[in-house]
Amino acid sequence: MATVNFLVKGNENPSTIFLRFKHGRKHDYTKSAGKLINPKNWSTLKKAPHQRTPDLKNVYATLLNLKIKLIDTFNESSPNEIDGLWLEKNILKINNAFNGEETGDSEENEISELITDCIQDIIDNANTRENSRGGLGISQSRINSYKNLLKIIKMYQGRKKLLVKDVDIKFGRDFLSWMLNKRNYSESYAKKKIDDLKTVCADAQIRGIQISNQLRKVKGGKTKNETVIYLSPEELKKISKITFDSEALENAKKWLLLGCNIGQRGNDLLKLSEDNFVTRNGLDIIELTQQKTGKQVAIPVLPTTKEILKEGLPKSISIQKFNTYLKLLCEQAKIDDSIYAGKITMVNKKGEVIPKDSNGKYKEKGEKRKVFDNFLKHEIISSHVCRRSFATNHYGVLPTPLIMQITAHGTEKMFLQYIGKSSLDFAQQIADFYSKHDTIEKK
Repeated sequence: MATVNFLVKGNENPSTIFLRFKHGRKHDYTKSAGKLINPKNWSTLKKAPHQRTPDLKNVYATLLNLKIKLIDTFNESSPNEIDGLWLEKNILKINNAFNGEETGDSEENEISELITDCIQDIIDNANTRENSRGGLGISQSRINSYKNLLKIIKMYQGRKKLLVKDVDIKFGRDFLSWMLNKRNYSESYAKKKIDDLKTVCADAQIRGIQISNQLRKVKGGKTKNETVIYLSPEELKKISKITFDSEALENAKKWLLLGCNIGQRGNDLLKLSEDNFVTRNGLDIIELTQQKTGKQVAIPVLPTTKEILKEGLPKSISIQKFNTYLKLLCEQAKIDDSIYAGKITMVNKKGEVIPKDSNGKYKEKGEKRKVFDNFLKHEIISSHVCRRSFATNHYGVLPTPLIMQITAHGTEKMFLQYIGKSSLDFAQQIADFYSKHDTIEKK
């Protein structure tokens, strides 16, 4: 027998109401019920909202209708249909019907099966889409990613109108080959676009659009062997000892050293204020909520951090200027090892890098692209070097779970991929452990 219950996670206002559907041992799914609520208006005991106001009564009625209709739909469905996507699709369908938003048969309300229209729909409704934190609204970076996908699909299809159901294994291979060989995209970027496209198709399926039964086998994923760019303790020490003539570079240096001490992304780092510095149980810490993940982190204010901040926080600066100044200060500090890595630059239609004139402007129009080649290290430094340097330099010094609490990585596997550790690194770590153990035994 199928059971349907509702729950609210966390105390953030508003919070998403989730629906948990269970049937036997094989089927246990938790999805958004499509409603938001103040957790104070939710009864954990009754697993339902309090009915104190007309609005809350309406939410209660919506959830009750959803529960009844969902069980009825389950009883009429084939066992092979039941999965997470089935649940999402029917939650949306039942809620729309209850709110008088059924699509009907008119062409005006018909859902388009074109890939480009489905991508555009995600972009147009970005503010109402559920995000990874359980709230509403996807980030601007995700919106930009979908906009780029839309441009790429339009170029790839030409005059042909591709449908969502066209995305099968062969399509995936052909599309990937075109991005790599015709457009000269990097492997990591091309695979990311495949993943974005699969997300678009899965979203379309929830809305009742037919997809290929091969969709899940279309391969995207991350590239494992990208170069990890970070500043070593020696390089950071070298930078810290230099007094730069420019006040802007001195300010950027302060942000850089602070960032490499607290391990946060550039946007989170540059938004720090005095309000983030608090004392809990006699311990000085930095508290912040990460913009990308929504996770709350607490970072101890170490002696090195206090030394950097002895004259106060650096002056506020935009992420764009920070990236520019980082390259300049690392160049003056002669951080100039040759590294094979990706660099965003301007290329022409053939994928060739467009040179700059004496004023630093590109000699012709083109489009921005990540180009992989051998570059001087200071040319490819950006704000992300702060988080990466913290994670890499502390690996093997601090216990990995403690580092992950600060960087807010979800799993150790993700963390190790982030700092580029391989099986050889683990073998060396084990050998070092036994070497130290033998030395202690001999003493």
